[in-house]
Amino acid sequence: MQNNDHLINELEKLLRGGTAHVSLHDALKDLPIDLLGKKPEHLPYSIWQLVEHIRIAQWDMLEFCKSAEHQSPEWPEGYWPEESAPEDSETFEASVKRIWSDLEEFIALLHAGNLYAPLAHGTGQTLLREALQIADHTAYHVAEIVVIRRLLGAWKS
Repeated sequence: MQNNDHLINELEKLLRGGTAHVSLHDALKDLPIDLLGKKPEHLPYSIWQLVEHIRIAQWDMLEFCKSAEHQSPEWPEGYWPEESAPEDSETFEASVKRIWSDLEEFIALLHAGNLYAPLAHGTGQTLLREALQIADHTAYHVAEIVVIRRLLGAWKS
């Protein structure tokens, strides 16, 4: 098997964010809890809904890579929370912690698996494809979080 250390290192940087864009950590840093449920005019989601959506989608991709038995949520309702705000700060913090722990578990899969081999239970998906999809999806929604923070006057710009 070819040496993929450099590629895996670059994928880790991409997945953790902050190379070519703001990381999720930085997008959420010093965010006042009372802004989590705010939806600026003409925008459909709150920051809480975006964070929870990132968590659910990433979890789904992780579990898909791990098991043929995994059942994805229904699209789109299963990927978005109905409530605009979390119950409390602990709920929000738990969601963010889960994003990071699931990400670390996915990165461990990258180190242990073949990046290019199609997953036996998929339709051609590979660990490399799923890594790129997680990174792309997260970066897209992190940008939305930054926009909402700007609109709410809570971004450091």
